[in-house]
Amino acid sequence: MATASDLLQTNWIEGRRLIVVGALGAVTRLIAPLLKDKESDPAVLVLDAQGLQVVPLLGGHRAGGEQLARDLAAALGGTAVITGDAATQGRLALDSFGEIWGFRRSGDADAWRRLMIHQAKGRPIAVRQQSGSEHWRACASASTLAFTSGADGTSELAIGPWIEAAPCRWHPATLWLGLGCERNTSHCLIERAVHQALENAGLAAEAVAGFGSIDAKSDEPALLTLAQEFDWRFRLFSASTLAEVPVPTPSAVVEAEMGTASVAEAAALLAAGEDAQLLQTKRILHAGPEEQGAVTVAIAEAAQPFAPQRGELHLIGSGPGDLSLLTPDARRTLSRCAVWVGYGLYLDLLEPLRRQDQVRLDGQLTRERDRCQQALSLAQQGAKVALVSSGDSGIYGMAGLALELWMELADCSRPLFEVHPGLSALQLAAARAGAPLMHDFCTISLSDRLTPWPVIEQRLHAAATGDFVVALYNPRSKGRDWQLQRAQEILLGHRPDHTPVVMARQLGRAEEQVTLHCLNALPVNSVDMLTVLVIGNSSSTMEGGRMVTPRGYPGAELR
Repeated sequence: MATASDLLQTNWIEGRRLIVVGALGAVTRLIAPLLKDKESDPAVLVLDAQGLQVVPLLGGHRAGGEQLARDLAAALGGTAVITGDAATQGRLALDSFGEIWGFRRSGDADAWRRLMIHQAKGRPIAVRQQSGSEHWRACASASTLAFTSGADGTSELAIGPWIEAAPCRWHPATLWLGLGCERNTSHCLIERAVHQALENAGLAAEAVAGFGSIDAKSDEPALLTLAQEFDWRFRLFSASTLAEVPVPTPSAVVEAEMGTASVAEAAALLAAGEDAQLLQTKRILHAGPEEQGAVTVAIAEAAQPFAPQRGELHLIGSGPGDLSLLTPDARRTLSRCAVWVGYGLYLDLLEPLRRQDQVRLDGQLTRERDRCQQALSLAQQGAKVALVSSGDSGIYGMAGLALELWMELADCSRPLFEVHPGLSALQLAAARAGAPLMHDFCTISLSDRLTPWPVIEQRLHAAATGDFVVALYNPRSKGRDWQLQRAQEILLGHRPDHTPVVMARQLGRAEEQVTLHCLNALPVNSVDMLTVLVIGNSSSTMEGGRMVTPRGYPGAELR
């Protein structure tokens, strides 16, 4: 049988994350002989036997140990014991924060070490941002940074595509290569040409989002290998489309052969999209020893990053409002996201969970499409994004609209998309009242902002005729003060006056009120948009402040 020391040594691989159940002291002694440096050591997390304490012992920043500890703690119902200086002092972890925004890191290890030491000593850090989302700058832990144009060359940290901008760098994926090549050009030649072009222009390979070419190269083996090797997006354009792009160095020879005067420069600009800038005109590199073919490279910069393969869009159902009712899955996912997007009231309820390195983007109540577009755009840029709805995001929430927009994208443009269920107001209202949903039920929104009223009325008639228990969402507002009374009339046409109704307002919040009424005596004027109503069917009853809809189990008296 392999010993613990043998297992650790076998799995001690750069980029790996190791989880060990045991005592901190014992694990420290076991890993001591394996330690090399911060750049190559894996993350090591230590858990107690019950999984109540999760300690990132090694690789908290660079290897992602701290975030993994938070994820595990949320999943296990335990506590992440974070002792890192940045986390405990409320500072932004400059050497790791860019990962959840979709950036890639570069720079000398010694420079990064000096930067972190300077930050720990409280010295202001000069930061220059040339590209990428600036939303991260709004987080509380970034307030001590000194943002500069960098014109004087004193920046210690730069965010952009340029290598010489600062000794420590984060790179949003804004660069697009334009590649043209002879048929069956060697892969090593194309890779060498790309890196030479980037180096000549002073640009970082970590900032490359992908490359474009003419559609005749859709099956070029070396280009396909390049895309797979570096996880770059490969965009193809027709000769006629390429021919329409003005370029600085058109070629009559290329036009005669390919039907366009430019492949590399035009493809780079088209791939980078609207408002792109050409940073490097075409460079041609011919085959060296043991190579064949020739390749042309140009480089353009996009107006915003594109790295959907790194991005994540999470639809979070935050529940009715009480944090104790937030699901562990939603809590864990909120912890891993860089930015939370949602209506301000819902984000306020989650605010106690937001760390100082996380950003919230508040939206207006009736601008759902804008919030979905903003969240999806950030995820396409490579960020991990939480789009928050109250209750369950799949029940009158944001999940449907966000998914529709996601489906409109090409496969290669889609970030990870996940829906995380939450406790719906319907469920909590039912739980507070007793058991009103024990038989078939439906939900109907009385808001005609998105659904025509005749359609809503048709559904009310169908629900009444079918004797469903009916939950009414968005029942009444200042601008819609008659629809609820009309719904009451429709339902009373098919069930008794004494049909019980749960009136639940501000569920899961300090102002929560849950009362029971008869359908014919419902206090309509007390109902608002913060209220959900659960209206019983013809067999529902209430007694002792509780409501039940009989299920009709074998042996039970049927009503």
